[in-house]
Amino acid sequence: MTFPFYVSPEQVMQDKAEYAKKGIAKGRSTIAMEYEDGVLFVADNPSTSLFKISEIYDNIAFSGAGKYSEFENLRKAGIQHADLKGFMYSREDVTARSLANGYSQTLGTIFSQELKPFEVEILVAQVGEQPGQNELYRIAFDGTIFHERWFVAIGGRSEALLTALRKDFNDQLLNLRSALGHCIRSLESVTDQKVGLEGLEVAHLDRGRAGRKFRRIPQTESAALLA
Repeated sequence: MTFPFYVSPEQVMQDKAEYAKKGIAKGRSTIAMEYEDGVLFVADNPSTSLFKISEIYDNIAFSGAGKYSEFENLRKAGIQHADLKGFMYSREDVTARSLANGYSQTLGTIFSQELKPFEVEILVAQVGEQPGQNELYRIAFDGTIFHERWFVAIGGRSEALLTALRKDFNDQLLNLRSALGHCIRSLESVTDQKVGLEGLEVAHLDRGRAGRKFRRIPQTESAALLA
């Protein structure tokens, strides 16, 4: 007589979490940091064709870490959701909070019901009309939402990056130049090596821009800011 193989639900969830964490740890890091005129994004990304940071809506940006194909699918789904909601209701109804809640439900359902969880950690940010009104949300692989302030890091070595970002930061919004320098120094302190601009993807949500707030910052402009 054979008995069915049994694994406790707690063990199944623990194994799923460990699997997802290992996949995310392999991914390169992304930082989002509030600054005087908006939200700055700096990603460790040597690719010039595969972006980790992108626009979702007029004043909302998205970034992912972990398995690229999985967070890219989430990005596309977020754009479709935002466009449909803005068309059916109003553009003001599309918020980072509603998108974060949607991502949380999707990732939570996949984590609890599917055999393999998504190996991703994502970030949704919205620039506010005034300093201090920005919103930063980090959504974990199991759907847990974290509402962050000042800065957030996702991907491999995120905890070490957060420690580095907190160093010499006194809860005062920096200008774009200082914020970019602070992010790069934090990356360098974690990797113990010089970080070249050619290996970074830099973008920001600029409150002062008319219409769409998202803009990528080219390497030449980043170099000029740091000069």
